[in-house]
Amino acid sequence: MQKDYCKNNIMNLLFILPALTGTLFFVGIPIICSFLLSFTSWDLLNEIKFVGLENYRYIFTEKIFTQVIANTIVYAISTTFIAIIIPLILADIINKKIKGAEFFKTAFFIPFITPAVVVAIIWSRIFDPNIGFINMILGPDLKWLYDTRLAMPVLIFISAWKLIGYNVVLFLTGLASLNKNIYEAANIDGANGYQTLILITLPLLKPMIFFVTLVTAITSFQAFDLVYMLTNGGPQNSTSVMVYSVYKYAFEYFDIGKSCAIAYLLFIIIFIMILFQNKIKKIISNKKQA
Repeated sequence: MQKDYCKNNIMNLLFILPALTGTLFFVGIPIICSFLLSFTSWDLLNEIKFVGLENYRYIFTEKIFTQVIANTIVYAISTTFIAIIIPLILADIINKKIKGAEFFKTAFFIPFITPAVVVAIIWSRIFDPNIGFINMILGPDLKWLYDTRLAMPVLIFISAWKLIGYNVVLFLTGLASLNKNIYEAANIDGANGYQTLILITLPLLKPMIFFVTLVTAITSFQAFDLVYMLTNGGPQNSTSVMVYSVYKYAFEYFDIGKSCAIAYLLFIIIFIMILFQNKIKKIISNKKQA
């Protein structure tokens, strides 16, 4: 029996060995190397110099990085909030088997699978201050992506719009798994749509809500493509976020050390966020059991 068990383990290891090897060489080793590089000064051409915590000190003392970190947090929280509330409401409406539900599912999901380049080009034309459709309606005085006050809200709106379809599908999956008998009982007791959503749907859907919130928040903290193509971090760094700064320091300033340091600071922020969310989840679960 033990011999067969060992043989099975060896066979299982052989099957996953290609995946493990690829993960080690293309994920594990780069992670370790980038962490070590965060303590160095290197421009890709000259000799690598060890500078200790100088890169991290630079990040926390430079005023521009305070703005970048603040932009990242505002962007991530705002995008996550919008991309959770709206899909949850839409999923609840579609789940009621409304007419044309399949059409709406497809229509909402199309933006998510549309390449970010296409999304950026379309929305940049819509918000163009000279020929944009929005200004044709509201007036020509709004600069949108060229205004330090409006660029971030516009970027948040576009990012949330792109994520809505994916989150709608996830919430619909969660709603489909709920016990229909509970809704029938609530309907018999005279509960209206609002009461059903607040008192039944949301409590039962908590695991899916936590999952969608976590995935959306991580995605938002890692925003790059739309920022790069729509604003390049401008105007006046009003939309510059951490991943864009990683790219900028690595491939424009050729400062690999600071780029890696920013990347690991972002990792720490996301890690703390995950721990915080798991803590809240445990507190809610403990209250429910009590």
